[in-house]
Amino acid sequence: MKRVFIMIVFLLFSFFSRGQNKLGFDTMVNSLISSEVDTIGTTELADRQKHEHFILLDARQKEEYDVSHIRGAKYVGYTDFDISSIADVPKTETIVVYCSIGKRSGDIGEKLKSAGYENVLNLYGGIFDWTNRGMEVVNDENESVRCVHPYSTLWGIWINNYDKCYEPR
Repeated sequence: MKRVFIMIVFLLFSFFSRGQNKLGFDTMVNSLISSEVDTIGTTELADRQKHEHFILLDARQKEEYDVSHIRGAKYVGYTDFDISSIADVPKTETIVVYCSIGKRSGDIGEKLKSAGYENVLNLYGGIFDWTNRGMEVVNDENESVRCVHPYSTLWGIWINNYDKCYEPR
């Protein structure tokens, strides 16, 4: 029932997603993200990147990460996520997890918290909000790119400022 409601909300706001429809985007994000993991906004994360150390984890699929990711992010995946991939990260370290909009990263954040990680944050709006606000993403060579994997054509409606790419450039 909840899944049906979420899809109805998503479809309704999809019709109003032209340009920078922040209300539609926020409503969609808020209907999908977990309240179990605290969020951090794009602007706050960008500011904190300048002067703080934290671990940045990308919880999208490998194909999405390969197109572009936030500089310094480590790929951990979603369906293939394995907590042992971050076994070397101290449980007290601040960890910021992101995905496309925050749903998958929230799920991974819950797993991290269950495993005893104390300072886990979910990037609100994920890489879509990050790039919609003009923040930099990079490819595997750490070169700045203007391209984001949209996850699917349906979800791609929420990408406004960058190209939608299914393959690395």
